Amino acid sequence: MRKLTYFIACSIDGFIGDPGGDASSMVRLVDEEFFAFLTTEYPETIPTQGRRATGTDHLENKRFDTIIQGRGSYDLALRENNTSPYTHLREYVASSTLKESPDPNVEIVADDLVGKVRELKAEDGELGIYLCGGSQIAGELLDEIDELVIKTYPLVYGTGMPMFGSGFAVSEFTLESVRTFGNGVLVRTYRRKR
Repeated sequence: MRKLTYFIACSIDGFIGDPGGDASSMVRLVDEEFFAFLTTEYPETIPTQGRRATGTDHLENKRFDTIIQGRGSYDLALRENNTSPYTHLREYVASSTLKESPDPNVEIVADDLVGKVRELKAEDGELGIYLCGGSQIAGELLDEIDELVIKTYPLVYGTGMPMFGSGFAVSEFTLESVRTFGNGVLVRTYRRKR
């Protein structure tokens, strides 16, 4: 069974973006040490455009071969005329409003997102599924998430888009590892407690 990993950046107070979803203040904190970590441990989480710009497009997928993102996350790429932001992965976009995919590499999941994720998890393969965001689909998929990799940036937003846009629910995870970086970023990895 393949696992679903919510690999997400957030502020100290648990927001993945400002009230409009903008997380550019976190991106500005990525320094050489942290970028080396990302390219070594999670190279496929860097969008194709970023991989090309930094000369890391040749890196092989290490942990994931599939990505799921929400419409809001996907819209960030569409605003830059990028219809396939992760060409090195199978791309799925959860959206009830986007009726047709603008790219043959991107499949739209209009309904039964949980069913689609269960189908993807049941596939054979060594690599997992990268849940990129956003908040609403993370909330919808909370019971399906096997692993959390939370990149906490040394910022306080005060308000904004929460990591999980859902109603109250308690889900237990076990801390697997913590790594700190010179720029103040903390990366925590949790596994679902079964």
